[in-house]
Formats: sequence, structure tokens, C-alpha cells
Amino acid sequence: MTLIDTTAPTRTAETSTPILDVLAERWSPRSFDPTADVTEADLTAALEAARWSASAANTQPWKFIVARRGTPTFDLINENLMGFNQVWTPNAAVLIVNVAEVIDESGKPQRWALYDLGQAAASLAIQAHADGLHVHQMGGIQAEGLRTAFGLDERWEPLTVTALGVVAPAADLPDEATRAREVAPRVRKPLAEIVVGL
Repeated sequence: MTLIDTTAPTRTAETSTPILDVLAERWSPRSFDPTADVTEADLTAALEAARWSASAANTQPWKFIVARRGTPTFDLINENLMGFNQVWTPNAAVLIVNVAEVIDESGKPQRWALYDLGQAAASLAIQAHADGLHVHQMGGIQAEGLRTAFGLDERWEPLTVTALGVVAPAADLPDEATRAREVAPRVRKPLAEIVVGL
């Protein structure tokens, strides 16, 4: 049996140049404190940050389905996550389904909707982190199950689910593989690999 150091002394990104602390320190845990709640003020602030995110032509092509732990809506969202996410998400304080309005009211496709929703979800995550909370965003979802569960027509596309809460020690996670992922070194591709013309 392999012993894993689950103390994770720091999760601050090693950047090539200084960036805002709130960005360098943001990371996506899977271990959440099942006894900690998110205050109404902090949840509202995170959603306000999403609301004020940039959007093309100010269309704001997004919707957020928000549920607190212990509610039927939370359980419904959790049932529509992929199995590997269902292992750890029940301890999050809040689950949020991030939905893009891909077709407007007149029937016109909004090709930028997914991009704009991503910006809004990022703003939510940064505000939450600034308030001492943590966020883990998941693409491992059952989109059609969420669409059916919440009565979303073809105009609306469930894209991701955000888990929000208070981080807990990695040792609290239920299996060794998930604990190992929690404390693995943070890595990103170098700028030279993702930027053209720098």
C-alpha cells in the first residue's frame, strides 16, 4: 500500500511572472467539509460576480440552477453527475448547474454563449475564492438528464456543474486514487506552447 502525503502545504501556482494572488491561489479541490455551510451573503456575492461578467452584446446568455446540500434539488443534480464525481460531491455545500442560452428567444443561435457562460463561471469561482471558499467545476455531467430534470428546452444547454464549499483535508476523501489527485503537483502548459506571437 502506498502512503500519500495528504497535507498539501501549498497549492499556489508557480507562475512565470507575478499574477493576482486570488488567481495564483485558486485551485479545484474535491475534498469539501460536509459540516460547513456557505453563507447567503457569500453565495449571493459569487452569483453577483457571475451576473456582472462580460458578455457579447450584453446578452448574458446564462442561467444558474443553485441547490444547497440536503435539499432534493441538490440530490437531483448529484444524480446527474458522472459516477467519479458522485463520490465526492455530496460533501459540497452547494451545487450549481451552469446553463448556456445557445438559442435566443427569436430562434437565432448564439455562438458565443458557451464562451460567455465560461467567463461567468470563472468570475463566480474567483469571487468565491476571494471570500475564502473553494470551487470545483465539472464537465463530467449527464447533460440530457439535467435538461429533463429541470425542464430545459433546446434553447438551454447544461454545460457544467460547479461544486462550492469549504475545503477539507485530502485525507478525508474516500479512496486513495482521489486523495492522490488532490495533492498532486499543479501543472500547466508553458506560455510558449499556448501563445502565438509572444
